[in-house]
Amino acid sequence: MTMNITQQIIAIAMVVVGTMLTRFLPFIVFPSDKPTPKYVQYLGKVLPSAVIGLLVIYCLKDVSFLTGSHGIPELIAVSLIAFLHIWKRNMLLSIAGGTIIYMMLVQFVF
Repeated sequence: MTMNITQQIIAIAMVVVGTMLTRFLPFIVFPSDKPTPKYVQYLGKVLPSAVIGLLVIYCLKDVSFLTGSHGIPELIAVSLIAFLHIWKRNMLLSIAGGTIIYMMLVQFVF
């Protein structure tokens, strides 16, 4: 089903309003001349680690140690990511290195 021109304009306007709202609302709610609330500072400290933990769990949720490759490519990739991050402290290098090794293992070895 295609949208007519009025529906397209309304959809674009809603996307623009939504984008502008998410961009400007933090500056309106938390002005720079007032201190940032403690709970927002707390969330800024704990959410990055929580999100990474959630992503790790989501990525490994379908790994089976009883069938297929028995989770060996995943274990190697996670180990490499941890090693690279501890060694170089570079998130881009860690993620890229782990992804490349995982894809190579899945495509060519297992």
